[in-house]
Amino acid sequence: MTISSALAIYFVVWWIVLFAVLPFGVRSQHEDGGGVQGTDPGAPVVHGMARKLIWTTLVSAVLFGAGLAAHRIGLLNVENLSRLMGLPH
Repeated sequence: MTISSALAIYFVVWWIVLFAVLPFGVRSQHEDGGGVQGTDPGAPVVHGMARKLIWTTLVSAVLFGAGLAAHRIGLLNVENLSRLMGLPH
């Protein structure tokens, strides 16, 4: 695996994990009982974006490392994936 393909795969994994992490810990203005006049009641009061970015980076690194290890030992290759999906190889 080249550096550019590894970076591209990590980038995709990072964005998928970010979208999975975004809803955690968000409290809306409606749930908080307050809010600013003229804003949507579902708008977040505290989003905690810095913590979410840190968690996204950590979880993505672990997932990418597991995938890279599986690729290096031969578990994650085209032949095994095609056999798993029932395709002729």
